[in-house]
Amino acid sequence: MSATVYLIPTVLEEGALAPLPAYVLDAVKACSQFFVENERTARRFLKALWKEMVIDDYGWHNMRELTPEVRTAFLRALKEGKTIGILSEAGCPGVADPGQLLVSLAQEQGATVRPLVGPSSILLALMASGMNGQQFRFNGYLPIEAGERQKAIKALETESRQKDCTEIFIETPYRNNQLLEVLLKTCGPQTRICVAADLTGPNEFIQTKTPAQWRVSLPELHKRPAIFLLHAG
Repeated sequence: MSATVYLIPTVLEEGALAPLPAYVLDAVKACSQFFVENERTARRFLKALWKEMVIDDYGWHNMRELTPEVRTAFLRALKEGKTIGILSEAGCPGVADPGQLLVSLAQEQGATVRPLVGPSSILLALMASGMNGQQFRFNGYLPIEAGERQKAIKALETESRQKDCTEIFIETPYRNNQLLEVLLKTCGPQTRICVAADLTGPNEFIQTKTPAQWRVSLPELHKRPAIFLLHAG
């Protein structure tokens, strides 16, 4: 029997279960093993989703790094025809997430891979930004060093202008304020910058402005999960 791998979306903000469709719970109930980015938060999330779940009845594996042990356990579960759940720390497995490595293994082994609908901070931010949704690129984290960071922003701005492309990137939450400051100093006056913070949560904030417009009123972004987007006109 072929194994089935469910890519189980989780919440972007703890307790914000409303964006998850009902069929996610059906998939969770079908699984016997879970490969997760953080076992503690994954257990807490699944218990919130399904209060009757007996956590210790399931196999648990930390996939933050694809160690030989994790790889062996995953391949064994596939060979045995298990139904497996993969969970990210936030949002959708396989997108800016270590789960992609396990999904690649599942595809190599001919398993059935079932991606489930759930909140993706990247797509939600793009949808609400008003920027080009036909051409976009997710760039992950920008360099930390100041000179390299400015160079990277300039390169993204140039690419955006040349290709009419929306550039999407993220930062460690405690450096969000600094990143916005650098963007305002580096980007041209016609470049639009979108900040999308606390997506799906009660304090959700999504605004798109030029550098001059942002300088009128800067948001406090310290330790708030955020996505940044830019589009150069």
